Amino acid sequence: MGIKLTKEEKKRLGKEIQDYFLQERDEELGIIATEKMLDFFGRSLGSLIYNKALDDARIWFMNRMEDIGFDYDLLYKQQS
Repeated sequence: MGIKLTKEEKKRLGKEIQDYFLQERDEELGIIATEKMLDFFGRSLGSLIYNKALDDARIWFMNRMEDIGFDYDLLYKQQS
């Protein structure tokens, strides 16, 4: 299972891969090689990137909930 991309996203990323190889390695990649590379990285890194994003979202959410709890405590003490 990999990352599902739209045709436009695949086209844009494929162009970026081709540009990278041309600039950094002075190699021209064809369409098939580019698509295979994009599929490989999608399969290999897709789950890792997805899970990392979830971890980052969890940390953000937990910090935000901590802030809300602190804000609530401040309001509660003001009413006493």
